[in-house]
Amino acid sequence: MSGRDGGKKKPLKAPKKQNKDMDDDEMAFKQKQKEEQKAMEQLKAKASGKGPLVSGGIKKSGKK
Repeated sequence: MSGRDGGKKKPLKAPKKQNKDMDDDEMAFKQKQKEEQKAMEQLKAKASGKGPLVSGGIKKSGKK
């Protein structure tokens, strides 16, 4: 226990991830995910202009 241990410790550096070579299946899967993401963005943009799908109003319980 020396007197120079004070202060914030530096975190250990994690080893860099290696850029692994992707095979055709992984490339196709990533491309499909990107296309699905774009489609979802377009649907969100379309739906944002409209109001709620179901307007049931105030729900009342059967109790009195």
